[in-house]
Amino acid sequence: MFHREGQKIILFSFVIIGASILLAHFFIDIAWLRMVIQIFGLIILITILQFFRNPKRIAIKDFNEILAPVDGKVVVIEEVFEKEFFKDQRRQVSIFMSPVNVHVTRYPASGSITFSKYHPGKFLVAWHPKSSEENERTTVVIKTPKFGEILYRQIAGALARRIVNYAEKGESVQQGDDAGFIKFGSRVDLFLPLDCQINVKLNQKVIGAETCIATFVDPNEKDEITY
Repeated sequence: MFHREGQKIILFSFVIIGASILLAHFFIDIAWLRMVIQIFGLIILITILQFFRNPKRIAIKDFNEILAPVDGKVVVIEEVFEKEFFKDQRRQVSIFMSPVNVHVTRYPASGSITFSKYHPGKFLVAWHPKSSEENERTTVVIKTPKFGEILYRQIAGALARRIVNYAEKGESVQQGDDAGFIKFGSRVDLFLPLDCQINVKLNQKVIGAETCIATFVDPNEKDEITY
């Protein structure tokens, strides 16, 4: 299965690369050059197919869990001041996606969209400390039954030139469903309440719609949270 944003690009690539391979076969007499062109075309096609893949994920929906919105590696776990929407302290978990990761963004929790905004910006490398505030990005807030409002932010990287965001204010969304897409290396930041239990560690690899990032903690059952 391929992401819907990439289906036209895949079709176009098949036509162009297929035509190039055929032309090389019939019109280039030098064997080694013909072989190089054909192999190079196949490598490009495989790379495009790899990038736009969208493996089917059936999330086990749970109001008590925040699932990873993307595939990648956890690069930040820290308490920060979130100044765009909450304007208070939050627990930030950031996931970096390399060009070889699946780049589909999935809703980390079920709920209703209360905020969705696109910000034009720079294209710093995605792990740069200022990329969360200066790069092209989208900010989405979901009101959940247990965690209250949580925020996730799609951030373009140095190679990314387009962020696709499906979230619209007022709509209801389901945990694990497709929420958007980011082209090439990028990252997604999650901003969660301070009183939730973080279940991942730095440099841990996570899988979108499968890995549990955080769990809800009932204040009546546990007085102290550990991270």
